Amino acid sequence: MSLVVLEHVTLHFGGKRIVDDLNLRMADGDRIGLIGPNGSGKTTLLRLIAGEQTPDGGEVRTARGARIGWLPQDIDVEGGRTLLDLCTGSVPGRAEIEAELAKAEEAYTEILERGDEETVMDAAARLADLHERIAHFETTFSEHEAKRILAGLGFTDADHGRDLGEFSGGWKMRGVLASLLFQRPDVLLLDEPTNHLDMPSVAWFSSFLQTYRRPFVLISHDREFLNEQINRVVSLEVEGVRAFPGNYEKYVVQRAEEEIILENKAANLEREREKALQWINRFRAKASKAKAVQSRIKAYEKMESVDTYRKRRVMSFAFPKTDRPGHEVVRVSGVSKAYGEHVVLPSVNLTIYRGDRIGIIGPNGAGKTTLLKLIAGELEPTGGEIELGHKVTPSYYAQHHAELLHDSNTVYDEAAAVNREIGQTRVRTVLGSFLFSGDDVDKKVGVLSGGERARVTLAKLLLDPGNLLLLDEPTNHLDLESCESLVETLDTYDGTMLFVSHNRALVRKLATKIWAVENGVVTEYPGNLDDYMLLWRARYAGDEEPPPPSAVEVTGSAGPSAPAAAEPKKKRNREEDKKRRREDAERRRTRGRSVGKLEKIAEELLARIDELEAAQKKRNDQLCDPAAFANDAERFAVLTALQVDATKIEELTMRWEAAQEELEQAQAELRADADPE
Repeated sequence: MSLVVLEHVTLHFGGKRIVDDLNLRMADGDRIGLIGPNGSGKTTLLRLIAGEQTPDGGEVRTARGARIGWLPQDIDVEGGRTLLDLCTGSVPGRAEIEAELAKAEEAYTEILERGDEETVMDAAARLADLHERIAHFETTFSEHEAKRILAGLGFTDADHGRDLGEFSGGWKMRGVLASLLFQRPDVLLLDEPTNHLDMPSVAWFSSFLQTYRRPFVLISHDREFLNEQINRVVSLEVEGVRAFPGNYEKYVVQRAEEEIILENKAANLEREREKALQWINRFRAKASKAKAVQSRIKAYEKMESVDTYRKRRVMSFAFPKTDRPGHEVVRVSGVSKAYGEHVVLPSVNLTIYRGDRIGIIGPNGAGKTTLLKLIAGELEPTGGEIELGHKVTPSYYAQHHAELLHDSNTVYDEAAAVNREIGQTRVRTVLGSFLFSGDDVDKKVGVLSGGERARVTLAKLLLDPGNLLLLDEPTNHLDLESCESLVETLDTYDGTMLFVSHNRALVRKLATKIWAVENGVVTEYPGNLDDYMLLWRARYAGDEEPPPPSAVEVTGSAGPSAPAAAEPKKKRNREEDKKRRREDAERRRTRGRSVGKLEKIAEELLARIDELEAAQKKRNDQLCDPAAFANDAERFAVLTALQVDATKIEELTMRWEAAQEELEQAQAELRADADPE
């Protein structure tokens, strides 16, 4: 059954065609990913479906009684009610039933006073019906379910009674998302729902949507999140709105295949047209062929044409080579940060080395952005010291970049202000790579969309990138293709990088170290996101409810929990002893599994180190041979490989040492379990 139908819909906005003769149906089971560049009309299309925009032509129909829930990117939430009230009171119809119940109770009281038995029975039946409807609401939309959703999105029990006006904009958006999920509308429209979520919340939200049985339309710049959720792609292409079955990965494959097919078809058709034209020109002057020539001319004019694949412009740029700083880029010594009595970071000691690519992860409010701002010099520490190394020049990309741009400037003036010594040609070239060309560079910053403002900020960063790049959620407000282009380009940056991001694809691609921030503690783990998650799973194997991944202290900890203080010996009956023995056995089995997984990790790392060291020995022997110096290209290749693998060996050794330390600790705990005396 179709819940939403768009028939021959046409819409123009500001003189630009958004959709033309669009036909689209949404039915049960549809999980649609809506993709396209910023400004192509994705949000406008959601407005059409939500009924907040009227088409210029055609018709948008919604099934009778179908409820549509819409989460826009930006929303103004006023205070005056609690977070829990926002959630539980959001279900349409509840307020009307409660008002009706209040009137019925008042009428029932008046009827009782008159003593009319038949009327009293009718009023009582009415009350019973209304109470039954309220009970249905309580069962279907229980307070327990609302609290479960709020917890999944990162709220604590203490937040339930807080006024909405006390929350920041990002947390208000989480509250609105929670209320929308609690309502369980018949059709769900989500416009960049993960923008204000941290990694644990994204993981929970992903699990929630995977079990959501009602249709939805999702706009997201997070490729992994999109792939996990959708079974159909609706894409706003240069040639119009297109639909493709499958997830985003399948769309990319289908689009690439379509490009090849259309190009081949166009080439074949062009060859046929050339042959037909040659025949016409050859026999045009012969009277005996006049009739045949006219026939061929008509056939030639009717030959179909093929619109070849038209690629849309995508943000594309390259970082210039950076100056080489000293080995130690940043040293953080005993740094603390407090806002009044609220201590965010009590005491942090960290070091960033040249070439590090560090991903900072953790729940919102843990202090990730605060730590980044402290290192960027945007905030002063309450205590301790932050020292930049020799010849270090930092550049900072703020999460709320709009606050740092000047609305009265043109795009060109905003970019050129970074460094007045940079020539006009260079500024315009860089802006062009960020899709600002021609008259676009003369636009006022104040009229730009969120995605355009993000591109201006990135352009400024490229014009003067420095050798220490500090990035706070750089993919927010970018479309999916621009996000992927940004990730690929950042991967070519030859300086040192520290970034906060909830985008798993970005963290997975770029990070060579992880800083996990939780409860004021910053724990460093050498390795990428997959290594971090692997150790987290190994540590908490067998736990029914493990903590979120960002809460794990990966190195230097004594395990998931410290040993409890010895309890006074109590007299236990036989049943208690059996229960204790079962728990001890289960704990030993869990620790045994954890030890096995850690042993495997350590062995694999050691094997890789041995393999690389053997290759290094061969290269060193090769360089000892005078013949190796006869070929410059070959010698350069060997020297480059030596340098690259030396870095890999250093990184793998650090990871092996960390894994070995964890393994030894886990083995000691396992022995202690086996011999508690």
